[in-house]
Amino acid sequence: MTIAQDSPLYSHVEAVLASEITDGCLKIGDQLPTEDSLIARFEVSRITVRRAIQNLVNRGLVEIRRGKGTFVAAPKITQELTELSGFVEDMQALGRKPTARVIGKDLVTADMTVAGQLALTKGERVVRIRRVRLADGIPLSFDETYLPLELGKRIITNNLKTEPIFSLLERKYDVPLIEAEYKLEAVVAEAEVAAALRVKPGSPIFRIERTSYSTGGRPVDYEKLYYRGDLVRFVTRLARKASR
Repeated sequence: MTIAQDSPLYSHVEAVLASEITDGCLKIGDQLPTEDSLIARFEVSRITVRRAIQNLVNRGLVEIRRGKGTFVAAPKITQELTELSGFVEDMQALGRKPTARVIGKDLVTADMTVAGQLALTKGERVVRIRRVRLADGIPLSFDETYLPLELGKRIITNNLKTEPIFSLLERKYDVPLIEAEYKLEAVVAEAEVAAALRVKPGSPIFRIERTSYSTGGRPVDYEKLYYRGDLVRFVTRLARKASR
């Protein structure tokens, strides 16, 4: 059978399975029927079924787990990098339920990076907060937050499972957040991060370094945010500078 002849067939298989996923007949985490079952159901060739499945993979609707089969994938969460917002605000805007699991609240000495970002001297004590952030019970982000000592000591007296740091800074401690600098790169998950996010070590993830500033350009919050690459995508809109 030629590709031209075969195209309507695998497009039909793809459309039917995509519709079943969208309608909820096939739910997130469900395993798709085997190739043999799909061949019998649609009365098509193996190559047709494989093309349909690959198209669904390319669309992010299913994922192939080697040695296990093909499963309905969780839809990626799209986050827009257009304004300074926190995890809770982002998830609520998307209709997701945000929660947090606190891994640790420590007093540590600032290394060169942390000190530089918070305009401190290397070796000064700072507060480090480590949390796993979840959306609808699924871990999306492992956050490592550094705060100047006195401000951080006040922050950690609160229930950080339910109270966002951004909200505490602004509403409880009168520290307005004006702007932030983002640095985003693709990395692989090391053991601690992988365990927190429930992915395999070496899995592709996003790492964001974010320094948030208050009035007068004063840095008040430095974070390392590790997001699951399989569940999150980032979007921004860029304006072209007018030619001179």
